[in-house]
Amino acid sequence: MSEQSFTPSRRALLATALAAPAALALGGRALAAEPVKLLNVSYDPTRELYKAINVAYAQFWKSHTGQDLVINQSHGGSGAQSRSVLDGLEADVVTLALAYDIDALADHGLLAQNWQSRLPDNSSPYTSTIVLLVRKGNPHNIRDWGDLIKPGIAPITPNPKTSGGARWNFLAAWAWANKQGGAAAAKAYVQKLYSQVPVLDTGARGSTNTFAQRGIGDVLLSWENEALQSLVEYPGQFEVIYPSISVLAEPPVAVVDKNVDKHHTRTAATGYLNFLYSGLAQDIIGANHYRPRNPVAIAKYDNKFPHIPLVTIDGAFGGWRKAQATFFADGGVFDQIYATK
Repeated sequence: MSEQSFTPSRRALLATALAAPAALALGGRALAAEPVKLLNVSYDPTRELYKAINVAYAQFWKSHTGQDLVINQSHGGSGAQSRSVLDGLEADVVTLALAYDIDALADHGLLAQNWQSRLPDNSSPYTSTIVLLVRKGNPHNIRDWGDLIKPGIAPITPNPKTSGGARWNFLAAWAWANKQGGAAAAKAYVQKLYSQVPVLDTGARGSTNTFAQRGIGDVLLSWENEALQSLVEYPGQFEVIYPSISVLAEPPVAVVDKNVDKHHTRTAATGYLNFLYSGLAQDIIGANHYRPRNPVAIAKYDNKFPHIPLVTIDGAFGGWRKAQATFFADGGVFDQIYATK
């Protein structure tokens, strides 16, 4: 199935999930007066996206149930957020930067091991990629990954031990260098790259603030949505550079079974994540600079998202479990190259 298709089975799944709130209000009987409360534990750059999504879903929920819905948000580096849930932060849903961070929750019994098969597109209702954000006029003439290790260039990227976006950054850079000369060349390249990074923030939004607000660094390795949002927030100050190759980033979402059963919020939480695949939510996704899945939204926002070659985690790295173990686990490639900084 094409990643951009919307098959009848997908439409049926979505219709069933979105019908759940309506079924609860059969006969015009609203639910209890107390509002339902959900906690969405998410990664750094989704603040604006879920601010808009939450308003839309709360309105949808109330129109079908007569009940108020309050959705609280928590944001931070994806890896750090996953650990916070493991440590007791009672997320009803998680919307994290990569599948490994949700797999870690499943491995500890917080949700089912088959969580990724519950929703279309491996439970990733939107995609993104990694681009380069430079200052207006591109004073250092940065055009591709190789330019990031020019003498004197200071790249900005967060710490892949705490940030999901940082792990996507690392693997996008590795994929380019590996294409140039294989694994040895890729390792030498990322070692040089990280030796020139002046500060490793814990999350992607922190790195954006370091680059855009504090004026540190010459180029930001950035989520595409963060880079495009920076053009809006800081008009005339930055430019987005699309490298010759990058990575298909698929941020996944999941209901945290243990917590929704404890909170009695499974219906609202399940409907919330299925709502992300609706036409309304897909339009909000595109407006917030993420790449939507719905064909109508894809067509509407197509001009915003240049088409460049994108490697996949499964195809280039053998999936997230293998990538995590190879590159980001204790003693992995990142620890090896950064220990020599």
